[in-house]
This record gives sequence, structure tokens and C-alpha cells, in this order.
Amino acid sequence: MPQGPELRQQIKEMMIEELMLDFEVSEIEDQTPIFGAGGLGLDSVDALQLVVAIEKTFGLKIGDAEKAKAVLQSVETIAKEIESNGGAS
Repeated sequence: MPQGPELRQQIKEMMIEELMLDFEVSEIEDQTPIFGAGGLGLDSVDALQLVVAIEKTFGLKIGDAEKAKAVLQSVETIAKEIESNGGAS
């Protein structure tokens, strides 16, 4: 399982591909908020797709809404969760 910058790069690529985002990897900062006007502007449908894509790609299960809210804040928060769980929770 990749770590550090390589993992963050893979998360960004997965998000762009799975969610069909109109962004380049270089345009997404590790700390950019995933939801809301000041970030990538994703919505609740995107969140569901993102949870499924994270599990499929990295093996990280996000079991409930509270955990999802904490994990799905930015690329950085997703990466830290994957790193701390070794890809599984």
C-alpha cells in the first residue's frame, strides 16, 4: 500500500476518475475541502460514490455517517485514515 505523497496522488486520481471531476490532479491540494463552495463542491451523492470507490481502491471500509464525515474532509484526511488502518478498518 502506498504512503505519503504517492498515496495522496492516487486518491486524487481515483476521485477524478470515479467522480468524473473536471479537475487536474495538480489543481487539488491535499487540504482542499471535498465538500462546500470553497472546495471541490461535491454533494451527498458524490460522497456515497466516494465511499464505494475508497473501499474498492484502497480496501478502507467507512461504516457509518459520523466516520464518513470525519474521513471525507480532504485528500489528507482520507490518506491519514488509509495509512492508520493499513487499508482496512
